[in-house]
Amino acid sequence: MEIIYDEKMPTHDVKITVLKKVKTGEILEKYAAPSMEAECPSTKEGVTYISNGAKMPDGFCHWAWSDIQRDVAVLTFGGEFPSVKKKGTKISCCTDGLRPVIFKLERV
Repeated sequence: MEIIYDEKMPTHDVKITVLKKVKTGEILEKYAAPSMEAECPSTKEGVTYISNGAKMPDGFCHWAWSDIQRDVAVLTFGGEFPSVKKKGTKISCCTDGLRPVIFKLERV
């Protein structure tokens, strides 16, 4: 499927902030390989990235990007998420069940 993009359509950058790296405790202990770290090693809490044109930022985890890219695209093209208090914002996450990471996405 080809995505048709109108270059005249206004787009916005999206700021991605790492809010929390979740420790799953007993789930990790029960199911993870012994060598697996307790937290995702790909990033740190508080780190920010900027997505330009709904593209994955340099240095961003590919796994997490595949999970949040649709939410970034909605914000890039001016969409909203009515379940979030602040307009232009979305809370999204990586679906690594053993070491999930929660992100705040903000249209800038």
